[in-house]
Amino acid sequence: MVSLAFVAATSPSLSSPLDHLIPTHFYDHHHQLSDARNQNLSWTLTSINHDSVTGVRCNINGSTTRQPKLGKRWMQYQGSHNWEGLLDPLDDNLRSEILRYGQFVESAYRSFDFDPLSPTYATCRFPRNSLLSRSGFEPTGYKVTKNLRATCGIETPCWIERMPSWMTVRSSWIGYVAVCQDKGEIARLGRRDVVIAFRGTATCFEWLENLRAKLTDLPGHAGPGNSGPMVERGFFSLYTSRSATCPSLQDMIREEISRIIQLYGDDPLSLTVTGHSLGAALAILSAYDITTTFANSPMVTAISFGGPRVGNRTLRRQLEKSGTRVLRIVNSDDPITKVPGFVLDDDDVMTVRGDNEGGLPRWIQKRVEDTQWVYADVGQELRLSSKESPYRNQSSLATCHDLKTYLRLVKGFVGSTCRSRATRERMISPYLN
Repeated sequence: MVSLAFVAATSPSLSSPLDHLIPTHFYDHHHQLSDARNQNLSWTLTSINHDSVTGVRCNINGSTTRQPKLGKRWMQYQGSHNWEGLLDPLDDNLRSEILRYGQFVESAYRSFDFDPLSPTYATCRFPRNSLLSRSGFEPTGYKVTKNLRATCGIETPCWIERMPSWMTVRSSWIGYVAVCQDKGEIARLGRRDVVIAFRGTATCFEWLENLRAKLTDLPGHAGPGNSGPMVERGFFSLYTSRSATCPSLQDMIREEISRIIQLYGDDPLSLTVTGHSLGAALAILSAYDITTTFANSPMVTAISFGGPRVGNRTLRRQLEKSGTRVLRIVNSDDPITKVPGFVLDDDDVMTVRGDNEGGLPRWIQKRVEDTQWVYADVGQELRLSSKESPYRNQSSLATCHDLKTYLRLVKGFVGSTCRSRATRERMISPYLN
């Protein structure tokens, strides 16, 4: 059986009932979030595109200045041509956009109350109208219009209710919807952009959903036999489950997107769904749901940071058919991106992605498919590696999955022939002296 792996936190500096349950990358976020106002995560980019602004500085708790003007080329950077020619080498304008959307995800982490002893555990720490600024992300030109919650659908025995309250939280704040309202930013982007941002796994029940890694049919999209789109059971449960007091994440997103399309449908409009880890999986599900639900849907793009596999080959084909653009940012040293299940290639050979590769005949492949463990990678991939990073000496399984690691790798990535800016500088330095 294949399941999502996690590493136990052992740092003595975090004293809470979660010590034996929180994955290490999770502890990292919890520890950092407590000092969010004092941190200054920044990056500086230098553009080689002479027809756009040549510099951008993004600061997670400061200002954002001199961002590249996308103008009429915005659809290209949203994936209209599947980012052809932009990923290798990595285009600096696209790099800036990926980092910018990564900040929206970072704000989702910073806004979540991780403290299990807090009376507001698993809720949003900040009011909606000040969420972005208080999470250290300003000014953006965006306004948060909707808070989002996800509900666990696992049936549990009655004795579970006798556990500590923080262990039995079923519905929790998982992200938000933000709409670009600033005229200057709309002009820079070339359209009004709507962002849906999701954090990663936080609660005990979300971890349980992660472990429900078998595929399940996507209702309303059935095909002959087993040819219909299928998605990971736990992710689908978190997306569609509801309670007596909380609507499903799917319902909340559909309601808000319907309102936004009615309000801004006559303007150039884009929907960008982004997330990290569990949030990356939910981003892909949300993007597909939006494009298949709304006949008048604007362009929908999913930007995934360190996401696990989500569904089967039919889901991948349906995503492509629906026009949903997916850009997966993957760290090759991150184990979460290699689970759950197997990957089945389009030819007659089943390939098990990972350290070992091998092929199986078609008849065995069919048997394996029937086990509901055969997944497919979706969209376009930007593959990075912690081993090529100047921070590689600090890397571990947990830090390889951390969102900040992903943002650092994107910042430094050049291309497949020269994977980091540090490497490029070492190569050219002899010629500059």
